[in-house]
Amino acid sequence: MSKQRNPPLDPDESAAFREAVGEVIPIAHDRVSSRPAPPPAIARQRQLDEARVMQDALSDDFHPIELETGEELIFARSGLQHSVLRKLRRGQFCVGAELDLHGMTAPIARQHVAHFLNDARHAGIRCVRIIHGKGRGSSNKGPVLKVKLNTWLRQRHDVLAYCSARPQDGGTGAAYVLLKR
Repeated sequence: MSKQRNPPLDPDESAAFREAVGEVIPIAHDRVSSRPAPPPAIARQRQLDEARVMQDALSDDFHPIELETGEELIFARSGLQHSVLRKLRRGQFCVGAELDLHGMTAPIARQHVAHFLNDARHAGIRCVRIIHGKGRGSSNKGPVLKVKLNTWLRQRHDVLAYCSARPQDGGTGAAYVLLKR
């Protein structure tokens, strides 16, 4: 025995329904417009926690023996292809973002570098330029931020390589930084 899905309506009930609903205007088309899907949720607390960890990961007390003191900055993680470093040195990667550290003290610059690299990584940016200056205005008679940046970048596991920029992009007063994908 099958149930009847739409039992016939009593004419009085049908009339009462039509009176209650009133005049109905049919839809002109049979397509339903949908709103675009909302963007994926951003875990803000997770981002804040990661930013704090990245900032705390940059220590001023890191002094590896191989830290060079010359004019030009250059560093590549072991296993990175020489051709990738060559492309970086030639400025052949598209610079997706830039940070200028001029006029900042080392502690402030450290915070800015940590946030900048974290934001660039989350945005999917592969190559950035950080302008650290040449230290000519420093009371320490040397490029303080350049030395600090060299130290900080080596500590970041998301930094694959970095080197001094081409002369037209800042030369030894700026660095290209290649980030993990």
